[in-house]
Amino acid sequence: MLLIHTNYLDETFQLVQGDIEIQDGKILRVGKDLPRKEEDLAVDCGGEYTVVPGFVDVHIHGCAGADTCDGTRESLETMARFLLSHGVTSFCPTTMTTGRDVMEQALLAAKDVMEHPVEEGARVVGVNMEGPFISKERKGAQKEEDILAPDLELFRHFWEISGGLIRLVDIAPEQPGGLEFAREVSKLCTVSIAHTTADYCQAKAAFDSGITHATHLFNAMSGLNHRAPGVVGAVLEDQRVRGELICDGFHIHPSVLRTAFQVLGDRALVISDSMRANGMPEGEPFDLGGQMVTVREGKATLEDGTLAGSVSNLHQEVKNLVSFGIPFPQAVKAATLIPARAIGLDQEIGSIAPGKKADLVVLDQQLEIAAVYH
Repeated sequence: MLLIHTNYLDETFQLVQGDIEIQDGKILRVGKDLPRKEEDLAVDCGGEYTVVPGFVDVHIHGCAGADTCDGTRESLETMARFLLSHGVTSFCPTTMTTGRDVMEQALLAAKDVMEHPVEEGARVVGVNMEGPFISKERKGAQKEEDILAPDLELFRHFWEISGGLIRLVDIAPEQPGGLEFAREVSKLCTVSIAHTTADYCQAKAAFDSGITHATHLFNAMSGLNHRAPGVVGAVLEDQRVRGELICDGFHIHPSVLRTAFQVLGDRALVISDSMRANGMPEGEPFDLGGQMVTVREGKATLEDGTLAGSVSNLHQEVKNLVSFGIPFPQAVKAATLIPARAIGLDQEIGSIAPGKKADLVVLDQQLEIAAVYH
């Protein structure tokens, strides 16, 4: 099939006009006035719609009442279908700090869904382990009694039972064994600094040891001060490290987001950090990693007021970023190609280019979703 007379973001994320040809679930050709046969199915976008790559969420705990740590195929199916309806075509179900048994069940469920994909649902492309290897002092909404120091043997156990599907793992590198963990595990997957008491120098040592990612930058870490640059300062200046940004308008002020995008450039990636209350009525408490979270006016918090993930999605966050003044192509790239790159899948997904999966979202002039191809 062909999408003709479209505006689309090409593989360099320039907005151009032309056609996109899809065959067997992959992008076959892109360009202006592509030749076609009479029998070819052609969807005419009339020059009024914009086609972007499918969104890639590498940090999402749950949505639509389901959570990764439910440890069931049914919950992941619910998440996958909900996400696809919001333009997310690939995602990494994300675990919380939980007990070993819960973690194992979550990994096995994700493995099952990867091997037997959900019909009409977003594709599971790996797992993100946010915990248990974090700091108690910066635990945020994580459950303190299940927190562990970075443990190589335990990680290897999780890696083996999952069949090597872990794409991201978070650690507080200042904890005992943190740097050795980063050196070894970075050979297998992306290691991220997260929920950490590290200062600037400790963060730089962690990056020298193989950490190339920062989980929900600005949150649960030392901030930028002119005399104490902290983890944030270390991430902003180090070209080896990408930073996740929750762009729901609560976790990071729009002014700070504008600055972060200017400094990080192609190192900025959008995440939802969404929890099971996403897509559900407000006011009712929901479980997140064994703690109760309530959503009011779009803001998810624990009883003590601690921010606890989000109830946003990447499509909404792209719209937020555009309203905050971030250029549309950069906002989309940060929600597609950059997260795909962070988990080593940028040759398969994340941009509109021949040979890649035909994961496409059609947006109208108000940036609302008109169609999703997957």
